[in-house]
Amino acid sequence: MSKLIEIAKLKDVFKDQMRIMIGGFLDCGTPETVLDYLNFLKLKNLTIIVNDAGYNYKSKGKFLAEADIDKIITSHIGTNPNVGKRMTSNEVEVELIPQGTLVEQIRSKGAGLGGVLTPTGIGTIAQEGKRIINIEDKDYILATPIGADVALIKAWKSDESGNLIYRHAAKNFNPIMAMAVDTVIAEVEEIYKNGELENNNIMTSNIFIDYIIQSK
Repeated sequence: MSKLIEIAKLKDVFKDQMRIMIGGFLDCGTPETVLDYLNFLKLKNLTIIVNDAGYNYKSKGKFLAEADIDKIITSHIGTNPNVGKRMTSNEVEVELIPQGTLVEQIRSKGAGLGGVLTPTGIGTIAQEGKRIINIEDKDYILATPIGADVALIKAWKSDESGNLIYRHAAKNFNPIMAMAVDTVIAEVEEIYKNGELENNNIMTSNIFIDYIIQSK
């Protein structure tokens, strides 16, 4: 069965107050077509989980600077001054998590784990409010799983059933996020008939993908 749909049919998938994950590292592997559509929908009170805030008024940077967002969970926002202004004015809550810890928390959700133990942040404000576990006389922060309602990911190639191949570094957070949510929307550059992609090259199985959007 083909999972390829027109982007307008995603309207009923998105709701106010959703938790949405966005794949990509800066502009590499970011689903720009779907993010433009989200800006058009003008959803309210969103929580966004994303590696970074992107650049000012471009791709996800534009979305994060303009959308009605209550909270952003991310590893850094330094490349997007407009998101920084939203944070310092208390318009948007920003939770900063070290990048390696963030991806492990997302992976834990997808793998059904209870979290990950990390020494990163011990002795800093990052440990405030967190459970600390001591193993062999060393303290670790228990970083609990992070999931979402929807993940927006970007792939290079897909067949019509949703088997995905990423291009080089654009793989980044995308396959991990696809495993940690209820619904996955994959924006894809090249779409093939089922059976046309080499099975050994598949990086994300179609069992994780709900919808495919042709990248514009």
